[in-house]
Amino acid sequence: MSDTLALYVHWPYCARICPYCDFNVVRDRGRVEEQAGLVQAILADMEAQGSLVGPRRLASIFFGGGTPSLMPPEAVAAVIARAKTLFPPAGEIEITLEANPTDAEAGRYAELAAAGINRLSMGVQSFDDAALKFLGRDHSAAEARRAVQTAAAAFPRLSIDLIYARPGQSVADWTAELTMALDLGFEHISPYQLTIEPTTAFGRAFARGALTPPDEDLAASLYEATQEVLEGAGFEAYEVSNHARDVAARSSHNLHVWRGGDYLGLGPGAHGRLTLEGERTAVVAHRRIADYVAGVAVGTPWAERERLDAQGAAEERVLLGLRTVEGVPLTLLHTLGLSETAGPLADLIADGFLGLQDGRVAATARGRPLLDAVLKALLT
Repeated sequence: MSDTLALYVHWPYCARICPYCDFNVVRDRGRVEEQAGLVQAILADMEAQGSLVGPRRLASIFFGGGTPSLMPPEAVAAVIARAKTLFPPAGEIEITLEANPTDAEAGRYAELAAAGINRLSMGVQSFDDAALKFLGRDHSAAEARRAVQTAAAAFPRLSIDLIYARPGQSVADWTAELTMALDLGFEHISPYQLTIEPTTAFGRAFARGALTPPDEDLAASLYEATQEVLEGAGFEAYEVSNHARDVAARSSHNLHVWRGGDYLGLGPGAHGRLTLEGERTAVVAHRRIADYVAGVAVGTPWAERERLDAQGAAEERVLLGLRTVEGVPLTLLHTLGLSETAGPLADLIADGFLGLQDGRVAATARGRPLLDAVLKALLT
């Protein structure tokens, strides 16, 4: 994949900040002039980074955030057009945009499709009104269902996100909610267990004892119910938190990243992975919007730039690749001094947490729920 390049575009604006979110986001609040300046900075940053990486074929584009469905459609179109000019793709590519299922945003889906978006990733999070209120969402369950139907008509590809393992949620509640959602016709779903991050509103509530997430046993049961319901409906868990109806429905952008491909990170706080002068390089853009725009203007958009040595690059590839059903080549583990005949890799295979087949190592059904622990045992 050394000749291909993906783009991640971070749009940091949100109508409101969700209490569980620890992403680099700000309230929208009608910052029209600032947003116009950010679009120009993203375009300039793309050109500057393009000159660093040299000729590449465009593999995919992913507009994340924040809420990129609040981005003006003409700005979305401008970014796509510039990307295709700088990195001519070999054919049609996946272009994803994250959206929220409000009626207002659903009214813009046709414009975003006309701008070039062909895959929508919708942050539904729940189809239960009480849960949506708890999660701080600004849409109702009815709006979510309408938005999914509208998106299915506007975009060739549709994915939804759901959050489970919420306080007070039972396995029966979650199974019913998930089963109901399956009738809406999407082809990809990303169910995430609620994570309590210390810097968020939920993190502060947890610290003062006002929020109690499910215990480990219940969380494990909820995970198992998720796998059972989705597998029974024909969705394959091709990655720990991503399920697709078939191979064609898998996210090619995410697979590019998980397989260790290069990608530009554009926008405030965006992460990128680039091959510069033959070396794998991790970069992070300035987080504050003003700092990013100013940095792009003087040729210093990155707050962090780290050259990864061979071991660091290989370890990162293993950390990402073992999240997927395809796993990683055994030869990659050999470069880290790991052997299938002795040591931690052999032990994890013998204990049934990892499997070895056709020269590739992948997490098993037993190992995937415990992947963080498996990776720690493997790489520590």
